[in-house]
Amino acid sequence: MTGTNRNQQARVHVVDDDPAMRDSIRFLLESVGLPVVCFDSAESFLSACDQDVRGCVILDVRMPGMSGMQLHARLRERDFRIPVIIVTAHSDVPMAVAAMRSGAFDLIEKPFSDQVLIDRVREALEHDAEEHRAILAESDIRAHLESLSPREREVMDFVVGGCLNKQIATKLDLSIKTVEVHRSRVMQKMEARSLADLVRMAMRVGIEGRGD
Repeated sequence: MTGTNRNQQARVHVVDDDPAMRDSIRFLLESVGLPVVCFDSAESFLSACDQDVRGCVILDVRMPGMSGMQLHARLRERDFRIPVIIVTAHSDVPMAVAAMRSGAFDLIEKPFSDQVLIDRVREALEHDAEEHRAILAESDIRAHLESLSPREREVMDFVVGGCLNKQIATKLDLSIKTVEVHRSRVMQKMEARSLADLVRMAMRVGIEGRGD
């Protein structure tokens, strides 16, 4: 995902060419306090939303122009991480199952009960919130890494790799006291509360550390 917009509101995005269905879903979800925005085509959704879009998508399979399945494929190509709930008629189940295998969050077969839709939407919104928290955490870690000096980054790599201060001092031809100072600065700049915390941060952004 290219952006990490912390202020984008999570909404339920209903994409369906049937105005009666759009209105019905909007009324149902707004009645339980969920924010909803509707689109009458896949093209209108794509033109209005970017990769920072938050919430979930309720997507009808059959629509004129770009179909629901084509939209789902396009979202995957563009690395949209927003969860997609596919609404399908019985005859479209094989198509929808294929979409599930390619990453759709869930599928609901028509006719569906109101509570089933509400429950699935809430699960999708929570999934999106968890994903968003993870993205923000990774963004923060990378920002902290940028604040490290080259020497501090070297020390961090060895610390994450499991090296003791005296080993790092030997490898970098530094005094143990200097290593201790660099290590302390690394912990402060990374806002790590413990060594385990620092290791978890490194793992989250793919840093394996150096033990050589």
